[in-house]
Amino acid sequence: MQTFYSWNVNGIRAAQKKGFLDWLAAAQPAILGVQETKAHPKQLNEALLAPPGYHTYWASAEKRGYSGVALFSKTKPVSVQIGLGIDQFDREGRTIVADYGDFVFITAYFPNGSRDHSRVPYKMQYKADFLAFCNALREEGRAVIFCGDVNTAHRPIDLARPKQNQQTTGFLPEERVWLDDITAQGYVDTFRHLYPEQEGAYSWWSYIGGARSRNVGWRLDYFFTTPDLAPRIADAAIHADVLGSDHCPVSLTLAPH
Repeated sequence: MQTFYSWNVNGIRAAQKKGFLDWLAAAQPAILGVQETKAHPKQLNEALLAPPGYHTYWASAEKRGYSGVALFSKTKPVSVQIGLGIDQFDREGRTIVADYGDFVFITAYFPNGSRDHSRVPYKMQYKADFLAFCNALREEGRAVIFCGDVNTAHRPIDLARPKQNQQTTGFLPEERVWLDDITAQGYVDTFRHLYPEQEGAYSWWSYIGGARSRNVGWRLDYFFTTPDLAPRIADAAIHADVLGSDHCPVSLTLAPH
């Protein structure tokens, strides 16, 4: 069995102070995709850059203290690509692509549409280009696993207050359609694959108004696989008990071939 994790840490340096490395040592993911690192590698200490047993890879935003993703991997990938090869997204440090031979693993931090919806077009373009990138891999016969903060709740079951949030970015119809499209194309939402009707399963809670303690949340963090990997999905979990960010980690366990 291989267990993979994804976690939007909302600042890796802040998360480190809240016990991120203790969690990593206890959870022991085979691969961990991290989003919203908000740091350049040169701002990080050796404990984060080289935790025992892990190779790390970093994609940073040009803007300081913003966005950024990282990959922590027990085995060294065959190759690693930082970014999608599209400048408007890569300068925000949103994507790392790692080829493991058996599969391609992608950690991604999808844009936030912003409260005034001004970034929704940018977000939708990232979604389109990201999907095209994944589909190109599929056309080559590759198995793909992608994880991260997609910044969108798919269906009403995926957030506590769907009626009140129909005009809120993260639950806009045009944002949700992309998730309809990818599932129609065969990508497997691994959590819903195993738990199609489970309610109250959220991965993000606002810091405002004690939302987390009341579980007024959104499921924004996902693991998707190409359909060829679906028979190997042994477990998918949302680790709401893990603190340290406004998001919690999500995980996927694959059985061996």
